[in-house]
Amino acid sequence: MTVTVPTSAAMVRRPAVLIGLIGEGVTPSLTPPMHELEGARHSMNYVYRTIDLGRGDNTPEYVSQLLWSARRMGFTGLNITHPIKQAVIKHLDELAPSARTVGAVNTVVFDGERMTGHNTDVTGFGAAFDDAFGIVAHGRVVLVGAGGAGAAVASALAARQVRELVIVDVERERAEGLAASVRPAAHGQVSTAALDELPGWLQDADGVVNATPWGMAAHPGTAFDLELLTPNMFVADIVYRPAETALLEGAKARGCRTMSGLGMAMHQAADAFEIFTGESADRRAMLADLETLVADEAAGHPAHVAPMRGTN
Repeated sequence: MTVTVPTSAAMVRRPAVLIGLIGEGVTPSLTPPMHELEGARHSMNYVYRTIDLGRGDNTPEYVSQLLWSARRMGFTGLNITHPIKQAVIKHLDELAPSARTVGAVNTVVFDGERMTGHNTDVTGFGAAFDDAFGIVAHGRVVLVGAGGAGAAVASALAARQVRELVIVDVERERAEGLAASVRPAAHGQVSTAALDELPGWLQDADGVVNATPWGMAAHPGTAFDLELLTPNMFVADIVYRPAETALLEGAKARGCRTMSGLGMAMHQAADAFEIFTGESADRRAMLADLETLVADEAAGHPAHVAPMRGTN
């Protein structure tokens, strides 16, 4: 007896995509539902899983084992976050320019036996910055925070028409190290300052970017005194949970143009989606998804992925 297996165009054309997110405390991340919703719009069997690192799991041996296991199990790629964005580099075969410039990787793609690292934090912030403030020349821009996120932001700002980029950090040496790394590619001058010098630098600044954890639910408050803001400034925050941080609320009250962290979070996820799949992401829809996910989380509703109409 011949058994006929029913097929459909949808079944044939839907590729399987398996992605993972590796890092500490990633289980509550909104990145998986954001990716899966976009995959559903493309009629893909898109599955995104979190791999939460425990204490001591960031050793070179363990990172190497994770990459080997993911490749053997058929993962399409991985997103990488704290604390192994830099540790993962030595295990990769190739770095895209975005990762090479900033010295950190947040996206890994498997291509046969080869592993290539990318950094969509850089491109994500750059796209969000252009969306919010336009592709125009800027005078002095002050960046507060020179950690991992600050490195991506500094790299993106240095690639834009910024006359002077001032990097401020509680650790002056860290700010100086970041300035040295982005200075060769910068269109303008790159300076550094200690946190107590911030008031003087903000006096004539066109804008300021917060790349510190201040503003997150676990770090309420602001990295600096809001009285330093003036109405002619733009103010950007990379924090997106909550979307309206104390910094942005204070900036809006003073008449500043603002940019929340939602745009960067969406664009970096969209860039990663395109790297993983080769398909163009619907960025407007992804931003709407993220806004809904953040709002639901704030209301106490867990993130979930509902099937899209027309898909199984």
